[in-house]
Amino acid sequence: MTAISGISKVIRASLILIWAVIIVTALILYLADPAAFSPENIAKVLRANVQSLWAVYIAISVLRGLTLLPSTPLVIAGTILFPLEPLWVFSISLTGIALSSTMIYFFSEALGFDDFFEMRKPDLVHSLKKRMESPWGLAFVAAWAFFPFAPTDAVCYVAGIVRLKYWKFILGVLLGEALLCGIYVWTGSFLLH
Repeated sequence: MTAISGISKVIRASLILIWAVIIVTALILYLADPAAFSPENIAKVLRANVQSLWAVYIAISVLRGLTLLPSTPLVIAGTILFPLEPLWVFSISLTGIALSSTMIYFFSEALGFDDFFEMRKPDLVHSLKKRMESPWGLAFVAAWAFFPFAPTDAVCYVAGIVRLKYWKFILGVLLGEALLCGIYVWTGSFLLH
């Protein structure tokens, strides 16, 4: 074993530990008080930090992907907080989704998900890779990202695992999420007026 290989394993183990701690902490907090994660309560927490409300909203939007919690409550909370600023909420939400999706895409390999899934589910990985790399791969990722009941984080992990071209992955995520976020933000903003 080379020194670089040993360092790589230490970095991978450290990333897995940090990721696991974040996930377990988020799950414990969620299970202890699911109502705290409602859009109204997220908006309430953000309002309490009115001095740096936009910065807090941006930070939460970006870091949300590491918790595997869905982005929908955060987008709706932003719409509740800033009903007169739908373009800003949409832009920040999409930027946060793009950044967190990118982190997940690249962390999937660093966290060892590629080895894990290729060893345990090689047929599934091959099937998804074939779909994602087909001429309809971009549409497949966009549809997955748009569908409200399919977690976008899952497509990020799978795309990272099958090594889908990054531009195809991020464009598909942004197309699907832009449509979904647009519906949430502008419908919510309209209803709050």
